[in-house]
Amino acid sequence: MSCWKYWPKIEEIAEKLEEYGVDSLNDLNTLDDVNLNEITLLLDEIEVIAHDEEIDFDSAKHILDNVRMNKALKLIRKFYLYIGARLETENAMDIIQSKDPNQTLDTFHFYERYEGLLINESKLAKFSKDKTFVFIGSGPLPLTLILFRQAFGCNCIGIEIQEDVAELSREVIAKLGLSDGIKIVVGDETKLKDLDYDIVMVAAFAIPKDKVFANVWETVDINTPVLVRTYSGMRAILYAPLTDKDIRGFHKEVMLLPIGNTNNTSVLLRKVV
Repeated sequence: MSCWKYWPKIEEIAEKLEEYGVDSLNDLNTLDDVNLNEITLLLDEIEVIAHDEEIDFDSAKHILDNVRMNKALKLIRKFYLYIGARLETENAMDIIQSKDPNQTLDTFHFYERYEGLLINESKLAKFSKDKTFVFIGSGPLPLTLILFRQAFGCNCIGIEIQEDVAELSREVIAKLGLSDGIKIVVGDETKLKDLDYDIVMVAAFAIPKDKVFANVWETVDINTPVLVRTYSGMRAILYAPLTDKDIRGFHKEVMLLPIGNTNNTSVLLRKVV
């Protein structure tokens, strides 16, 4: 099916974002006072396009690489980052205040998507109670660590660059009773040098990508599975995909496309020398 039908819709969504005061320069704080349910509906509109399985990768590139679409894509991708962080933060705060934190966690907007990621990513590396798993860019709601700890019993470590975000995620982990198996350290990917680990994962939003992977390359050995999340096909409307330049020094060993409405493509990398 042709992707051309979405051009007017993408431009319409970008215009809505501009009405909220979103532009390529600000940090989206204009959305802080907008009801979360209202802007989540806008996210739903974007994901209808992103999840259209009838549009193949070549057709998707007509939109993703088009100069006319450049401004609209920048706004949409910036919004996607914003709402993802806001949804995580609000769910994290709700968990901390909840009488039933596990039930509150289950209400997270992307919860089922993460379950799909777990299915794919558990095929890329051997997770077990004897393994230590480090996730770079764990965020305010460290759902990846939570799910892998619950599913496989592995020792989990999150690396988070912002102290306040790290502290919020620690409170979530404590509230869920998982502090014995999940730790959060503050810093960037260079913290890997201070840790013992068996498996490394890089979050989709860890930036700048070239710097992150250069530092990971300096630290890991050739046998360490390095997993990363990226975007492919029409899902790349949500966030710029990983490039070969970003992962110089690594071999792309396996790539698993998203399951259902999951947004991320999961990739297994190996260091090459």
